[in-house]
Amino acid sequence: MDPLKKQKRYGRLYKQIQELIVKSSNNPLSNMATINAVLYHKMDYFFWCGFYLMQEDKLQVGPYQGALACINLAKNTGVCWAAINQKNSVIVPDVEAFPGHIACDSRSKSEIVIPLRNRENKIVGVMDVDSKEYDSFDETDAAELGKIARLVYFPGEH
Repeated sequence: MDPLKKQKRYGRLYKQIQELIVKSSNNPLSNMATINAVLYHKMDYFFWCGFYLMQEDKLQVGPYQGALACINLAKNTGVCWAAINQKNSVIVPDVEAFPGHIACDSRSKSEIVIPLRNRENKIVGVMDVDSKEYDSFDETDAAELGKIARLVYFPGEH
């Protein structure tokens, strides 16, 4: 997708998601579910969209849309843990080339993971998005998905 077109679409989706959440939710899990539903159905290259949440020494699947997910991700493995350990978004153009990639679905070819921070600025999980196409994600996705992920805990703030 053209970067300008992509940025404009994300802008519209951010506004739609924010309005939905501010109007009717005060629950982070409901916010995650709403975010996933909107993104999964509005971004044609999103094959899987969801959240993994910290549970003791592992990440456990939370709300998501798409094919069946891995339930538990062992500590310090895969792209999701890389994002947590680096405290930054991770863009993977080819998941098969990523050391230690966890293949929950072999149809996934590229991935982006955004750390999820709560009100205390602590990383409590990640937003994870997969695509069936190689090289689907870029810095525009990272920036815009980062803004959208903030809506989980900060829906009324820009």
